[in-house]
Amino acid sequence: MPSAIRLTPTLLLALASSTALADGDLMTRNTLTGDWGGLRHQLEEDGVKVTGDYSGETAYNTHGGLHRSARYSQNIKLGVQFDLSKLYGLDNGGKVQLTINDRRGNSASEDLVGNRLPIQENYGGLYTRLTELSYERTLFTPALNVKLGYMAMGNDLGGLDSGILCNFMNAGFCGHPLNMSGGSGWTNYPNAHLGMRVKYDFSPSWQLRVAAFNVDPESNGNSSRAWHLGPKHTTGTVVPVELVYKLQGELPGEYKLGYYYDSSNVKRIGSSKQVAGRGGHYLLIDQAVWNDPAMPGRSLHAFGQYSASSEAASPFTKWYGTGVVLYKPFASRPRDTVALGYGRAVQNPRSRDVLEDAAFDAGQQFPNIDGAEQLIELSYGYQATPWLNLRPDVQYIVEPGAFSGKDIDNALVVGLQVKATF
Repeated sequence: MPSAIRLTPTLLLALASSTALADGDLMTRNTLTGDWGGLRHQLEEDGVKVTGDYSGETAYNTHGGLHRSARYSQNIKLGVQFDLSKLYGLDNGGKVQLTINDRRGNSASEDLVGNRLPIQENYGGLYTRLTELSYERTLFTPALNVKLGYMAMGNDLGGLDSGILCNFMNAGFCGHPLNMSGGSGWTNYPNAHLGMRVKYDFSPSWQLRVAAFNVDPESNGNSSRAWHLGPKHTTGTVVPVELVYKLQGELPGEYKLGYYYDSSNVKRIGSSKQVAGRGGHYLLIDQAVWNDPAMPGRSLHAFGQYSASSEAASPFTKWYGTGVVLYKPFASRPRDTVALGYGRAVQNPRSRDVLEDAAFDAGQQFPNIDGAEQLIELSYGYQATPWLNLRPDVQYIVEPGAFSGKDIDNALVVGLQVKATF
């Protein structure tokens, strides 16, 4: 495959300028590139939906951590969905999704702060890859939806459907609790594996989700496997089960209770022996707590995250996250948001024992540090146009060296996230 074009802010402006005259007002259209003279709309009517987006995240460490400097990372995602019912006139023909992803840049966490929770949620796996080739349709009844193929399991499970958590830039919030993937075969986007996901709607409020995915650690972050759908070295199967409740009414809410089990045999932390299987459970909540009666659309949501994973083989065993998001903070800014969150990632005591033993063997004193990394994040989502979002962001990281066993000063990081829909 040819190398991907890096989409910089300059290139974004060039693309916008080239399509501004052809597709109307740049500031009011839904996508950067517009409707392509009507072709895009016609393709979707015929059953071919083309999508694309860009995210760029710049983070500067102003205090503490390792170094004073800035780092930039970016993610480009291009996709096409084929509606087989429209394309071939089939009854419930289903949909095929093809997605390609490219990531570039440098890590503020690795280079500047030395912490565990990625400051830039779009950093990791810096190459072009296939991230999804799947087929989805209802089966037997509209209440039963099945999806199978090559895909990232975190797209359908382990996160809140409302998207409230991606009002933050740190990967500790955006997505799903990181101890899931840190201690099992659960994979973060854009890592994809062969699998199958089933959803069943008991009612408009209750839904059950069950999935099974191949576990292949050697393919994660491996550029030589970027276009290989089949596994290289299967170690087992990870099976998540998730119960979803969606509260209806003036103050809507979303509640998820999940459990997952990975059948892989893995090395115990601090031991040469292996453990057969590893698992975990989680609870995710997004609840509206206030609506402004004088300003429709203005509301305050509270969220909560709790996740616990096996102590035998997980680098950190618990994650706690909580916070609030204010939608439509000003009457003149109906699509803006203000988000404030707190998170705590608890290191596995066995991992800490390994670090302490290594320091003792090297004749070094182990620093007096907390066994958990903590995060406070504040962001403002400015919806500049329907297709462009600018998010100034501040993160304060407490005990950045908790997982590495190093005494690192608390860090204050300022950043900017830019998201554009093509």
